[in-house]
Amino acid sequence: MKLLPIMLLAIPATAQIWIPQASGTTASLRGVSSVNTRVAWASGTRGTWLRTIDGGTTWHAAIVPGAEDLDFRGIRAVNVTTAYLLSSGTGTKSRVYKTIDSGEHWKLLFTNPDAKGFFDAIAFWNPNHGIIAGDPVEGQITFFTTRDGGEHWSRQNTPPALPEEGAFAASNSCLFLRGKSEAWFGTGGVGAARVFHTSDAGRTWTVAPTPIRNDAASSGIFSLAFSDAMHGLAVGGDYAKDSEPRQTIALTTNGGRTWTAPETAGPQGFRSAIVWLPETRIWLATGTSGSDISTDNGRTWRQFDTSPWNALSGTWAVGPNGRIARFRK
Repeated sequence: MKLLPIMLLAIPATAQIWIPQASGTTASLRGVSSVNTRVAWASGTRGTWLRTIDGGTTWHAAIVPGAEDLDFRGIRAVNVTTAYLLSSGTGTKSRVYKTIDSGEHWKLLFTNPDAKGFFDAIAFWNPNHGIIAGDPVEGQITFFTTRDGGEHWSRQNTPPALPEEGAFAASNSCLFLRGKSEAWFGTGGVGAARVFHTSDAGRTWTVAPTPIRNDAASSGIFSLAFSDAMHGLAVGGDYAKDSEPRQTIALTTNGGRTWTAPETAGPQGFRSAIVWLPETRIWLATGTSGSDISTDNGRTWRQFDTSPWNALSGTWAVGPNGRIARFRK
């Protein structure tokens, strides 16, 4: 066998790549939540959840009993033993489960009370205080909050939704929390692509438009993240035209009061997730047509991968057919 020259096999020291991990499932994975460099949880179709406690060397995959027909689009990990699962679907298909014993048992905490409702994302400020965001019901974006670890949920009032406004349960990251009571939520749909913001744990909200694409029901904001109290990014586009790079990103430098497009090209296609990595001070964005990196606070981007992914948390990415990987710089 003829050997290839070493120069063709070597990976440059500055290359950014995804290192695949064996998940043990073929479910489509949409949720991932990193606790630290060794512990992470993930979730997906057919009632699937996963956990690693060794940095992804091994993953344990299982199904929540009685939830085999649910699509767990979101997962939020509290620690190595405690996590919340969010299923997305019309009416009672949208639910919240919780485990406190590493997935040995799951408790159904909350079922969507709205027949036409649809949960999009879940997040927690701390182990007791959390929030669910969902599509509009009777003209208002849906927000439910808890102050007791999910045992009870209260509906919050919001500004009116636009006629065709909704949100996307694509990566559990259209909802981003910071501090003790601040949250941002991105929407989509024809004429929408707006950011809802609260600084009092969901009791009052303001709304700001963004330049992200909003010319179809499949377009809008899919993910939000902040590097500090003032600087944040929103990504999205049109998932039905995932290779089109037009209007896929917006930036804020004032805590989300206003959003602008970068002066140069953004991510090279539709992106369903974005994450800030403070240790290396880089941004990662990913979607079904690839992944991009920015080292200058989102002003410029470089695509480093063209494989499909759905969600990000820390350095982990998850995608279709049970795909899991970790980022290496």
